[in-house]
Amino acid sequence: MSSSERFIPVSEPCLTGNELAYVSDCVQSGWVSSLGKYIGEFERQFAEFCGTRHGIAVSNGTTALHLALAALGIGPGDEVIIPTFTFIATANAVHYTGATPVFADSEALTWNIDPQDIARRITPRTRAIIPVHIYGHPAEMQPILDLAQEHGLLVIEDAAEAHGALYRGKRVGSLGKINAFSFYGNKIITTGEGGVLTTDDDLLNEKVRFLRDHAMSPEKRYWHTEIGFNYRMTNLQAALGVAQMERIEEFIARKRWIAGLYRQGLQDISTLEFSPEAPWATSVYWMASILLKDNFPLTREELMQRLKERGIDSRPFFYPIHTMPPYQDDTLKMPVAEDISRRGINLPSAVTLTEADIQRIVSAIRQLSL
Repeated sequence: MSSSERFIPVSEPCLTGNELAYVSDCVQSGWVSSLGKYIGEFERQFAEFCGTRHGIAVSNGTTALHLALAALGIGPGDEVIIPTFTFIATANAVHYTGATPVFADSEALTWNIDPQDIARRITPRTRAIIPVHIYGHPAEMQPILDLAQEHGLLVIEDAAEAHGALYRGKRVGSLGKINAFSFYGNKIITTGEGGVLTTDDDLLNEKVRFLRDHAMSPEKRYWHTEIGFNYRMTNLQAALGVAQMERIEEFIARKRWIAGLYRQGLQDISTLEFSPEAPWATSVYWMASILLKDNFPLTREELMQRLKERGIDSRPFFYPIHTMPPYQDDTLKMPVAEDISRRGINLPSAVTLTEADIQRIVSAIRQLSL
């Protein structure tokens, strides 16, 4: 890395629109906590974007999942099937309710949860399935929805990484009973921290809003009839979100452009594979990712270190949750998830990347692949 070259991070937010104006307006209004005009506007805009009747803003993506499960009555004795190849928050949210996360393997085409393995793991205690749209690519939802209907199960989409992705022409976040998004700083749009639940169910919308604010009675202030949560989004966060929503289609198009440049630059390297896209899907490529084949001349860790020496950041794939101490189960064999996890690298994917940045990254990988 020469002294004139900038360090290229894996991700960084793009805040060059109306973010400062709206946040300043929020500060000047004094409405900086969980009341204010930006919260309702952000909820409305995001629900409309997803094609759902309701959007409920919350404090982050993990609380979105927990709140969805709590509102659906998931609790001790219940089982919820989730992919083992996902960020650990998906499992933790299930654990918070007292229910048991049941892990399923991935399928090789999209790296998402395998519907056939879901079917093998359904028991009389199964209450719900949480498919996760990994790295911006939709899961194969129709077989999952069919299984849910056949067995009387609930489907909760974890769309934290996939704002705007399409499954057979429909937005993710509109397919499950209720669906969770994250707006952490590295997501396609950000509110710093924050999340949203989307649903078409009017009663569920009311239940989620009730539980989100300490389960306070809407008729009798400071009267609480259940155990609730403080999972509210602030007006400051929502102001950031409203500004980000003005550019969400631009950001998605930019993500796909970045992925296209990577694919073009790396496609003839026989010792690696680039992020997939199924013919029935439109990925938003939250992360542009590669899998190293076993004949790549470097190990994954060696490649990441060599890239870092050249001023290029990267990240390993998620570890399968069943291999980590809180949920470790040595009896489980998840060959696809374990293989993908072992070989995967997330490349810089920020919408702020320039064509020159991507050419520099591609050139480095090409040199290191020889």
